[in-house]
Amino acid sequence: MKSSICLFAAGLLISTAPLSAGNDQAARDQYNWLKQLQGDWVLAPADQQEGKATQHKLVAPLLGTETVAMRYRIIGKGSTIQENLLPGNEKEMATMYHCNNASCSRVKAKHYCVKQNQPELIAEPSGSPNMLVLNCDMDTGLCQSNDNHIHKITKNLSADGNHLKVTYTSFARGKYAKDSVYHFDRK
Repeated sequence: MKSSICLFAAGLLISTAPLSAGNDQAARDQYNWLKQLQGDWVLAPADQQEGKATQHKLVAPLLGTETVAMRYRIIGKGSTIQENLLPGNEKEMATMYHCNNASCSRVKAKHYCVKQNQPELIAEPSGSPNMLVLNCDMDTGLCQSNDNHIHKITKNLSADGNHLKVTYTSFARGKYAKDSVYHFDRK
């Protein structure tokens, strides 16, 4: 009986090892996907935008200009990717992306929002090599609350790597509230 239990436990360890290793590789791939965004991005012209986010009085003047509207920097000896949306603007926000441990088993992010809160997000499989999806970490209080917060961030990169669409999905009062969509071109 004792040997049967040991064999069963060993079988469980063996059967979950590839899954764990695959998750680590998927997380490293997601993190490396983010690294390719490093550099400065400008807001695409108005006719390439959608929704109301870029119509805001502090954002609209940046459309189609050479003013940096999104910046990605790799910091901490490669351990963190810092994203600044609208740097130098009153609406500036930052999102910090990192792997949650040394083995990089999950890509996590913390979004420092103009809503004056900091939702924590986790990268999920997107089904597309040109897309990264981060959903609110439901183990955190803010993500479980009805407070207005960013609940999802979706990034779509063009095949040539020069156009980026970022969608911030808000959640408030128990339902998805709105999407803030920005289209960027690599500077």
